[in-house]
Amino acid sequence: MTITTAMPKLDRLDLRILCQLQRNGRITNVDLADAVGLSPSPCLIRVKRLEQAGYIAGYGAQVKLDKLGEMLTVFTEVTLADHRREDFMRFESAIRNIDEILECHLVSGGYDYLLKFMTQGVNHYQSIIEGLLERSIGIEKYFSYIVIKSPFIKNYYPIERVVDTSK
Repeated sequence: MTITTAMPKLDRLDLRILCQLQRNGRITNVDLADAVGLSPSPCLIRVKRLEQAGYIAGYGAQVKLDKLGEMLTVFTEVTLADHRREDFMRFESAIRNIDEILECHLVSGGYDYLLKFMTQGVNHYQSIIEGLLERSIGIEKYFSYIVIKSPFIKNYYPIERVVDTSK
């Protein structure tokens, strides 16, 4: 006998809860309930249901990196030499545990991957790239784009704008 847990269908209140929690994970249940237009008890039940269903992956602090010192953000386009399934798997496996790589996106277009690095500076970034090239993980070429300034960074997703609850 297989037991399956169906993902609950999200409604507009669930989306409001998710929006509020991603902006402030430490909000009290009373304040959250007030912000989304529910009483506290039903709000808490919804939050627990969203957690159990895996919609909420966790809660964390947003750290002001500029307070910690100089940081360098680099976006890197990577093109692989070969394009078999195992080539993509080998590359992804090799970079998965490199802490300085914050994001990895397989993309369409003129290159294969877009990576986002956070390093202590150009030399640190270059040492990571050289290490990757030495490992022979299939990189044919790469292009680096050093971030000069980030006028804004949103730490939340536009959930209510991109999720259709009418289905």
